[in-house]
Amino acid sequence: MELIPVTDKRFRPYGKIWKDFDLSGLEKEMEKAPCPDDVVYVASVPEMESLPVCEDFRIRVFGGLPIEIGYCNGHNKKLNALEYHRNSEINIAVTDAVLMLGHLWDVEDDNTYDTSKVEAFFVPKGTVVEMYQTTLHYAPASEDGFKVIVILPKETNFDTVPTSVKHDDLKLLTARNKWLIAHPDAKIEGAFNGLKGVNCEL
Repeated sequence: MELIPVTDKRFRPYGKIWKDFDLSGLEKEMEKAPCPDDVVYVASVPEMESLPVCEDFRIRVFGGLPIEIGYCNGHNKKLNALEYHRNSEINIAVTDAVLMLGHLWDVEDDNTYDTSKVEAFFVPKGTVVEMYQTTLHYAPASEDGFKVIVILPKETNFDTVPTSVKHDDLKLLTARNKWLIAHPDAKIEGAFNGLKGVNCEL
């Protein structure tokens, strides 16, 4: 895949780059976080959320909403799935990383998506990236392993809440505030396999 610098204007429909945050405390906490051979995601790390910079993100980016700070680390080269939330997501590249992205408006009425539309963006270490709520995304990718801090509204990606509501709209909802479309090759248990075409790979 072509790796597009995240500073390229082609990234603008997907999100924006933020500056002027003190990331030192978060980066120090990430030294303790594992980088396994597969991928690990932790939605909420109290030690990160207690840092002063948490309030900066809560106010500047999320307008005062309660937030969670966690991470997604590991080794991955494939797309495997695409997800979206009903809000922006912040990713902070603790190492160099690649984000494979798509647009929510390209999802068909039957919830399928053509992976030939995916674009890959190279995010250098230390970059703070916002992905808009219309941006399809999933785990970062890297040739050598990655560590990425993830900031979202509180309880996003937690277990779903039991409900009596039954509707076709909910077949993509795999966790709180997480709508997911998987590629059949990824064999994600319980996920809707709506990605059509090649399972994109670095």
